[in-house]
Amino acid sequence: MKTFVLICDLKDEPEAIEAYVTCHQVVSPEILESIRVAGILEMQIYRWKNRLVMIMKTDEDFSFEKKAQLDNANPKVQEWEAFVGQYQTNLPGTPPNWRWALTEKIFDFKVDN
Repeated sequence: MKTFVLICDLKDEPEAIEAYVTCHQVVSPEILESIRVAGILEMQIYRWKNRLVMIMKTDEDFSFEKKAQLDNANPKVQEWEAFVGQYQTNLPGTPPNWRWALTEKIFDFKVDN
């Protein structure tokens, strides 16, 4: 299993933040299926103010390139991305239309049992 952590900023507007949180309370089965088909086994999104953190656990064959190809071919995913994209903003220093950015792990602690 692979783990990825990504970050994204929402527009710093209370209405945008509330709308983004609300639309994630009930996500359509087509979107959930697209996540599963891409090889994502677990996904959580956490929020602090307008900053989002996504944790994804995937199968070993997962790649962002494969997910992008699947997403581009899926009209429901394109509709979903356009909808949630209205609430998101670019992270500082990222290219235009950049939403989620992959983070770099710099520390890892585990307790051996």
